[in-house]
Amino acid sequence: MSWLSRNATVAGPGFSRWLVPPAAIAVHLCIGEVYGFSVFNVPLTRCLGLSKSIPGQDWTIPQVGWIYSIALCLLGLSAAVFGKWVERSGPRKTMLASAACFCGGLLISALGVRTHQISLLYLGYGVLGGIGLGLGYIAPVSTLMKWFPDRPGMATGMAIMGFGGGALVGSPLGVQLMDRFKSGTSNGVGEAFLAMAGLYSISMVFGACIVRVPAEGWRPEGWGAIAGARSAPAPAAIADVSVDQAWKTPQFWLLWLVLCINVSAGIGILGQASLMCQDLFGVSAAVGGGFAGLLSIFNMGGRFAWSSLSDVIGRRAVYCVFFIVGALLYCAIPFTQRTGNQAAFVAVTALIISMYGGGFATIPAYLRDLFGTHQVGAIHGRLITSWSMAAVVGPMLINYASTAQKAAGVPKGQAYNSTLYLMAALLMVGLLANLLVRPVHPRHHLHRKSLP
Repeated sequence: MSWLSRNATVAGPGFSRWLVPPAAIAVHLCIGEVYGFSVFNVPLTRCLGLSKSIPGQDWTIPQVGWIYSIALCLLGLSAAVFGKWVERSGPRKTMLASAACFCGGLLISALGVRTHQISLLYLGYGVLGGIGLGLGYIAPVSTLMKWFPDRPGMATGMAIMGFGGGALVGSPLGVQLMDRFKSGTSNGVGEAFLAMAGLYSISMVFGACIVRVPAEGWRPEGWGAIAGARSAPAPAAIADVSVDQAWKTPQFWLLWLVLCINVSAGIGILGQASLMCQDLFGVSAAVGGGFAGLLSIFNMGGRFAWSSLSDVIGRRAVYCVFFIVGALLYCAIPFTQRTGNQAAFVAVTALIISMYGGGFATIPAYLRDLFGTHQVGAIHGRLITSWSMAAVVGPMLINYASTAQKAAGVPKGQAYNSTLYLMAALLMVGLLANLLVRPVHPRHHLHRKSLP
């Protein structure tokens, strides 16, 4: 058991910090499969009927949809609740706990499919798997920021890019496994869950084995705290703040609002990308699905590109771009529909989604600038409860408002306009919150860092 302790993961002399990003990506690519869960939606409604649903016996889409919602809700809650434990225990123990929960949840879900008890899927993929998501999400990010104090945005972008790209691996993998195990008595969902549990456990255990934390006082060669502060124009902390103190500062809640608004705007578009494309331009469902896949690529790429840029121009500047340019882009979407310019629509929405992904990847480095690295994983865990709120607000604004507009007789192509303008206004609120962020008052500091 000592192998699992934080002390056992302290890197020795000569350890290359570039071995840590692959460890983080090995975990995030697995847990990011949650973004590709939709490939199981229809098959789960045909577990008994196989070729089609049996009314009154098979599960419905709304019932299946709760599996995904519970998982995302538990991601935010578990990250907030277990954040301090993650910092105390270290990345190896946390990554293994994440693997046990996430892969164990897949095993329980497979049993739920076999026995046709949806409560087991809620418990397995939803509750247990969601806890695994939360643990696996924050542990690698916290570790990377300790290894890359000179480039925290780039480092966190690499890991969180893996989470955003999880669907690009998980979706086709799930489809292929279901096709491989499909038979006259099974549509292959349960067997796919079992196979994925085995494959993902190997990758996540690999990440846990190679991950390390830097020794106390370690700095990259040729880099000092003063030089690091100059390379990142955002407010650079020279003192750590504990998670319990960070929770009490206005800076924490301003960033909570910043992330919530940025995610709310992006997730509303991402969740309805295919249908919106069809309604605005009358394209087929296949084209709409291809458009949604294209946005996933920009979601993933934006996580690395924008967070890396934040190391150059600063975190506050990057979020100013998100909010100002994002508001203009939201207002431009109705124009692309009126002119029938599909290429412009694709370009505008792709840029919006890149900013959505970039917001996720940049926020950990923003927290590090303000609160230091001592308990940044725990602070990050509490902050991403804003993600849980945004996951409700964003889709609700798009779904309910557009549905109400269509019911009122508004043409499909114009049914989203009022919501898009509202999103632009919300981004202005996010801009104000971002501009109000100031360095944390010294009374909240845990201790002063010794400058090298």
